Amino acid sequence: MALNKKEYDKEKRKQYYENNKEAAKEYYQKNKEWIKEDHKEYNKTERAIKLRTIYFWKRKGVVHHDFDELYEYYLNTKNCELCECELTRGRYCTKTTRCLRHDKTTGLFSIVVCGSCSAKIK
Repeated sequence: MALNKKEYDKEKRKQYYENNKEAAKEYYQKNKEWIKEDHKEYNKTERAIKLRTIYFWKRKGVVHHDFDELYEYYLNTKNCELCECELTRGRYCTKTTRCLRHDKTTGLFSIVVCGSCSAKIK
């Protein structure tokens, strides 16, 4: 079975790491502080936030044909689709935080609501 580019690259990195474990560990030990700082900076970028959000949705079982399109819709939704309150962006579902709702059995995306409405929907 032929691998696509992403799978091929992943397999190559895995093989490289297996063949160079000691060098990789040594590099990490020498550059640990720089790597941590670099990750902190990267995690604040829009790209990292987007990838982390989509990863979280997938872990929760959300199914969609185009996650980039869904993410744009999620960001551009300014008011709750049920109570019309203004939505904010936050880490946890608080009263006005933007929350993505999906059907728990099929995984299909349904609506973007505030945390308050999300808690009321079962």
